[in-house]
Amino acid sequence: MSALNKKLTQTLAETISKQVKHFNKRETECLIRLCNGLLGDQTLPGRAVSGLDRARFMDMLHNSFGMTDVMMMDRVFHTFDKDSDGYISVKEWIEGLSVFLRGTLDEKIKYCFAVYDLNSDGYISREEMLQMLNDSMIREPTEEDPDEGIKDLVEITFKRMDYDHDGRLSYADFERAVREENLLLEAFGSCLPDAESTLVFEEQAFKDPPGQ
Repeated sequence: MSALNKKLTQTLAETISKQVKHFNKRETECLIRLCNGLLGDQTLPGRAVSGLDRARFMDMLHNSFGMTDVMMMDRVFHTFDKDSDGYISVKEWIEGLSVFLRGTLDEKIKYCFAVYDLNSDGYISREEMLQMLNDSMIREPTEEDPDEGIKDLVEITFKRMDYDHDGRLSYADFERAVREENLLLEAFGSCLPDAESTLVFEEQAFKDPPGQ
């Protein structure tokens, strides 16, 4: 890294680390370098770069965290991409990872609800729940009608989580259910990393670069 690029990275890290929770300046700097590394040939001279595109981000989720559910990975991308421009900027990358890797329960409840609210209308509907569970289920060839099983699961989940009985899950319903039973946090699909992959990712990401 040139002296100029190093200085720019340090300045950016200082600014972002003051705005984002859970990462100090050194960790933020490491994550900026990692983001630049993932951008790869997107950073060729003369080519404008807005940030990580969907394909590169989803590759990272698969390679670093073992995610395989395309729909869930797409929703994680959408949740990181706060301004919905189709790219994850450096700041969005660090803000997203702060919750993804180190978020409090409150932050993770908000994050998971945003992932599961497919049309961003503030509710998780039966149809959305059915779509997510249908997509994440491993189907056995011997199952006669797996769709019926998923519909039954949706009904059971609704009875458990729809506290105001309005036929859809509001954020308040979801938050209350998760606080009463933390295992419901990822009820509709895996969208957070497990402890082991988080540890491995952080060990790799926060290593000092060669020559330091």
